[in-house]
Amino acid sequence: MENKTSHKIKIPEIYIYFSFICALSLLLLYFNNYIGLICFGISFGLFFHNWRHNLLRTKQWNEYIESLYLTADDTTKKAIVNLPIPLCVIEFDGTITWYNNKFHDMINIPVIFNKNIEDLIGDISLRKVLDEKEQMSEEVVYKDRNYTVLYNVVKEQKEKNPKYYMILYWMDNTDRLAIEKQYNEEKNAILLIQVDGYDQVLESAKEEKRSLITMEIEKVLAELEKQTSCALKRTARDKFIVIMNRCSLLKLQEEKFSMLDKIRSIDHGNVLPVTVSVGVGVEGDSQKQNLELATGALDLALGRGGDQAVVKTKDKFEFYGGKSKAVEKKTKVKSRLIGHALREIIKQSEEIYIMGHKYPDMDSIGSAIGLFDICKSQKKKAKIVLDNCNEAIGIYLDKLRGVEYFSNVFISKEEAIDNCSRDTLVIVVDTHRPNHTECEELLNISKRIVVIDHHRRGVEFINDSILLFHEIYVSSTSELVTELVQYIEEDINIHKLTAEGLLAGICLDTKNFSFKTGVRTFEAASYLRKSGADTVEVRQIFNSDVNDFLVRAQTIESTKIIDNRICIAYAKTETKNINVIIAQVADELLNIKEVEASFVLCKKDDMVFISSRSLGGINVHVMMEKLGGGGHIDIAGAQLRDVTLEEAYDKVEQIIIEYLEEEENESNITKRR
Repeated sequence: MENKTSHKIKIPEIYIYFSFICALSLLLLYFNNYIGLICFGISFGLFFHNWRHNLLRTKQWNEYIESLYLTADDTTKKAIVNLPIPLCVIEFDGTITWYNNKFHDMINIPVIFNKNIEDLIGDISLRKVLDEKEQMSEEVVYKDRNYTVLYNVVKEQKEKNPKYYMILYWMDNTDRLAIEKQYNEEKNAILLIQVDGYDQVLESAKEEKRSLITMEIEKVLAELEKQTSCALKRTARDKFIVIMNRCSLLKLQEEKFSMLDKIRSIDHGNVLPVTVSVGVGVEGDSQKQNLELATGALDLALGRGGDQAVVKTKDKFEFYGGKSKAVEKKTKVKSRLIGHALREIIKQSEEIYIMGHKYPDMDSIGSAIGLFDICKSQKKKAKIVLDNCNEAIGIYLDKLRGVEYFSNVFISKEEAIDNCSRDTLVIVVDTHRPNHTECEELLNISKRIVVIDHHRRGVEFINDSILLFHEIYVSSTSELVTELVQYIEEDINIHKLTAEGLLAGICLDTKNFSFKTGVRTFEAASYLRKSGADTVEVRQIFNSDVNDFLVRAQTIESTKIIDNRICIAYAKTETKNINVIIAQVADELLNIKEVEASFVLCKKDDMVFISSRSLGGINVHVMMEKLGGGGHIDIAGAQLRDVTLEEAYDKVEQIIIEYLEEEENESNITKRR
C-alpha cells in the first residue's frame, strides 16, 4: 500500500493559493509598507495554521493505524492493506482521510486525500447514515459502473474525546447486474391469441374471399414470429399459442401491440372487422404459472370486448388496444342455455337475494325486478337488497310500492346479512365488481352466486360464481334479463310494471335506442311492449322537475372544450338528483358539432361522480378505468371519494390530455410505418 500519510498530506493547490497571496502582499508592501507587512503577517499565520492542522491530523491517523496494527496479526494487516474492493475512510462532513489502492484506481485522479466524497461521486448522500442504527447500504452509479456502498461507523480508540469516522466499502455489481438483466430478458413469456368471432367474420365476407382473410391473419402472425424469433403454434382454427422471451415482449409493449392494428386493417369485403384478443402471462414462477396467467389475461381481454392485449403478471395487469366495439351476436343459443340453467338453480334454492350496484339506476333496478318476476314464476320468493332509494329510480319505486304484487320485495342490507347462509342464492345484476355491489358481505357468506352483467370486464371480478352470464355486446343488463325471461318458461307472464322497468333500463343505457342498439335490442323491446309495457309510462319514469332543468342548464354553461373534440363540465349546485342530471348533460353535450366525447362531474355528499359519454371514436372506458371506474367504450363512469370537485376536475382533465397525447404519438408512429 502507498504511504498515504507521507506524500499525500501537502496539497499542491494550497501552495498555489499561498504563493498568490504572498505575491499580492509583496505588491502591497511596495506601495504601502504598513499594510503590506500586515497582509504578509496574516498570510504567514494562515500558512502556519494549515501546516500545523495537517500535521496534527496526520499524527492522529498514524496513531489510529498503528493501534490497528498493534491489535491485528499479520494476516489481518495484509487483508486490510490488500482488500480486493475499493475502501475509503471519511469524516462525517464527507472529507476523505484514508483510502486503499482499489479506491484510488476507481477514482483515478492524482489527488484524493482531503477531497469531499460528495464532490467526487456526485449522487451520494451521507446524511441518511446518521439516522440509521444499523449498517446502511446505497446503490451508486459512478463512471458507468454500479456499486453497492456499505457504510460502517467506527470509533477512534481514545479514552478522552473519541472521534467517529465512516468506512465506505464499494461493492462493484456491474457484471452481476448485466447478467441479471440478460437473464430477465431471456425469461419466457406465453401469449395466447384468439381471433374474435372468427366464424362470424368469415360469414360476413364472400365465400371466395374467406381464405384471403385467413391468409392475412397468418401472414401478420408469421411476421411477428420472424421479428421476435418466437415459437408460434396454431392450436385451433381461431387460436394460437406463442412463446417468446421477455425482451421481445418489451418491444411489443413499446409498440403498443401494433399487430392489433395490422389485423384490424384486414379488409377483403368482410362486413365485420377482423380483431384478435391476446392474453400474455409473464414473470410467473414456472412455465405452468405463465400459462395460467396467460389464460386469465385472455379471459379478461375477451370480457372487455376483445381487440386488445392484456399482459398479466402475479401482481398487476397492463392493457393495450381495446379500440373496437363488441360485435353483436345474432344467435340466442347462450341465452337459452343460461335461461334453462338459471331455472334449475332457482328451483333448487329456498332463499334468494337479488342485488345490483350501489346508487342503482333503472337498468340495475329494472333487471332486478325482472329476476324477481322470474323467481315468482317458479313459485320462489325472492328479495331485492336495497338500502337507500335515490332519485334515479324514485318514480319507479313509488309505482312498485302501490301494487300488492310487489309488496315486501325489498330488504335492507343488515337484514339480508343476518338471514344469508352458505346455501342462499345471491344473484348480482348490472355489475361484476365485488366492491360495487349493494352488499358485498353477501358474496363472502354465500357459496351460490350468479352474475348477470353487460359491462366491460375490469380487473376486479366476482370469482367462483356457479353461473355467469356476461355479454358485453348487449345494450343493457335489462336486455339480457328480458331474453332470460323468454327462455325460463314458454308461457311465462310478467307483470306490467316489470316490463316497464326492463324497458326503462334498455332506454336508459341506449339513450332511447340511439347508442349500442342491435337487432336483439329491438326484439327485446318488442317483447316487453307485448307484455304490457306502456312507452308513455316509461317516459314518465325519467321526468324531472324545473329545478333539475335549471341545474342542467347551469352545468352545460360550465362546459370547456378540449382540442375541439372533448367536452368537460361540472355541476355547480349539489342537489338530490345531481348524479342523474350529469348523465343527462353528458348525453346532451354530444350534440355539439365535432364533439366526440363528454365528461361531466358533480359532488354529492363525500363522493364525486363522473359520467362520460362517447360517439365511439374515443374509448371513455379506458379513461374512467384509470380513476377506478369503467363501463363501455361509449358509456362509462367513475366515483371518487374524499376528493374535492376541483381536484377531481383536474384529474379528469389530465387524463384527457394524456389520452390525446398518446393518440397523437400512435398516429405519428403509424405514419412513419
